Amino acid sequence: MNQPLNEAPGRRTLVITGASKGIGLATAVAFCDAGYRTINLSRSSPPDTRIESHAMDLTSPDAEAALTELMDRLVAPGPITLVHNAARMVNDTARDADVADFEAVLRLNVIAPHIINRNLIGKMSPGSSIIYVGSTLAEKAVANSFSYVTSKHALVGMMRATCQDLAGSGIHTACVCPGFTDTEMLRTHVGDSEQVLKVIAGLSTFGRLIEPGEIAATIQFVAENPVMNGAVIHANLGQVET
Repeated sequence: MNQPLNEAPGRRTLVITGASKGIGLATAVAFCDAGYRTINLSRSSPPDTRIESHAMDLTSPDAEAALTELMDRLVAPGPITLVHNAARMVNDTARDADVADFEAVLRLNVIAPHIINRNLIGKMSPGSSIIYVGSTLAEKAVANSFSYVTSKHALVGMMRATCQDLAGSGIHTACVCPGFTDTEMLRTHVGDSEQVLKVIAGLSTFGRLIEPGEIAATIQFVAENPVMNGAVIHANLGQVET
């Protein structure tokens, strides 16, 4: 049986999902820059060769068995930061959400984090962290985003439950909720309309979209500071209330 790849003593490991682009890529790069061994799980590979990327469809019925084998082979016990970043967003409503599509969103946004947690928590030494990437829509809602809103609300609940269940372990957890960030996901959601993006940018008190690197810096700070255990961190430039 293959043994986990051992790194230099004390070197920290980042395991992240969806690091091929957007916030995930920016986060993986930031952790690489900080000296972490960085392992990505996603369907496509990131452009930074320092990131150890493993192709995987986290929504597949076979994902649990594949993840178990991969984590056993790659990750040794020690200080680990786990970032649940991969997510799917569709345009749907409570009236018309297709059940299969709804299930697919939940499998990636909620069930996959649980599967990975089950595989890695036992390997995490004190000082490790589990960071969930939520959304402004993790604690509020807008129309036409039924599945996504539901899943992100569930993610906050998972984070809070994780915090309570890991009490005394020295592992901390938090949920970073980005505001409107200039990513492929946002652009696809609005049909790549510059006019719509301009309106959305105006919904922050800074009048601009957030850069993925700003969220990455927030995730890294939260991951390395256990005082924020169980916290929901809103990283949204201050939203204009209407």
